[in-house]
Amino acid sequence: MQRRHLLATAAIAPLGLLATPARAASTEILVHYPMPGFFKSVMDTISTEYMRLNPDVKINFATPSPTYEDGLQLMLRQSGSAEMPDLSFIGLNRLRVLAERNIGTDLTPFIKAEPGFANEGFSDRLLNLARFGGKQMGLAFATSNPIFYYNADLVRKAGGDPENMPKSWDEVFKLAARIQALGDGVIGMSYRWQGDDWMFSALLFGHGGTMLTPDEKKVAFNGPEGLASLKLLDRMVKEGKMPALTGDAAQQAFTAGKVGMAFWTTGALRQTINGVGTKFELRTTAMPVIDAAKGRLPTGGNAAVMFTTDAKRQQEVFKFLKFAAGPYGASVVVPGTGYVPNNDLAPKDDRYLGKFYQENPLFRAGLNQMGLMIPWYSFPGNNGVKVTQTMVDNLALLVEQKVSPEDCLKTMAAEVQKLLPR
Repeated sequence: MQRRHLLATAAIAPLGLLATPARAASTEILVHYPMPGFFKSVMDTISTEYMRLNPDVKINFATPSPTYEDGLQLMLRQSGSAEMPDLSFIGLNRLRVLAERNIGTDLTPFIKAEPGFANEGFSDRLLNLARFGGKQMGLAFATSNPIFYYNADLVRKAGGDPENMPKSWDEVFKLAARIQALGDGVIGMSYRWQGDDWMFSALLFGHGGTMLTPDEKKVAFNGPEGLASLKLLDRMVKEGKMPALTGDAAQQAFTAGKVGMAFWTTGALRQTINGVGTKFELRTTAMPVIDAAKGRLPTGGNAAVMFTTDAKRQQEVFKFLKFAAGPYGASVVVPGTGYVPNNDLAPKDDRYLGKFYQENPLFRAGLNQMGLMIPWYSFPGNNGVKVTQTMVDNLALLVEQKVSPEDCLKTMAAEVQKLLPR
């Protein structure tokens, strides 16, 4: 689909633009981004199109960072130095760190200078994903929510119906146990709890819970919603037969056809499609419902953040930033990764994604859940990365069946509380 889109773009481009002779660029923009496995192809495509439309600009890329956390740490180290890129793509849950340290350019004046900004698909709902402390820290570039991947072939073998997959976790665990019973090294289910707090927050938010109290001084996930979330994770191991694999190992097992059901970001969809190939019939659907009234899902992904402080360069950087986060960028990001549209115009306009979802049903699960998305929680203070790692370390003990859900919650809450600002 992505190749057809690019060919179509070339076909409708004005001949004058296609025939424009190459000339030296008067402006060079240095761009940094994380997770090249997800974003390299996307970034190459967007930058190539932008340079075609703007021959006076050359986009250069700094070495990508493997994760959002690594990208944030790099920006903190390089802040104010000559190595600092003009812009970077920062994890939505790490924007607060930059805002609190006054690193990054507030985009509010640039947005206000463009009266038709909202008409380009930049709704206030989407702008709010990258607002902190009264500042517009960036523009959402790639946004995601957790979805339900499944191997339709294994589901059928286990007596399930790929057309009517489980709508509750109770049903998931029953089907997972039947898939596991097929033998031959088959795993019933995997849930991507590793790496950060995002998939734990999917369970917590699904129960209607919150990470901290409204004043952000105390842990709030240690209430009934948090305990119910950890009990669900415990049941995934006990009843769903989920092994304690690393995230990468679980993903590899799924694409190899050895896992019946997997729960992870829609942002990994293109990577999963490519990994599966023709080995089995891959399908996706919505996450199981926890609380139909209060339940929500976390918004994963990143935002484009401007770092240059040079007034003239800022104008050029903002133009590229808006292009990347706009409807054209969304029309590349969604097919190229699986992320949901970060721009309201893109899915409504046939020039971008209007027909894409009709032709690509695997991508609809994430789109259909957009109404449940709330911001990925960003912890206050300087210990956000440590908080995340503390939570992951405690979740690992639970998945490895070394602690009970109750003890896991008690320890995790106490350790996180110590890391919050006093």
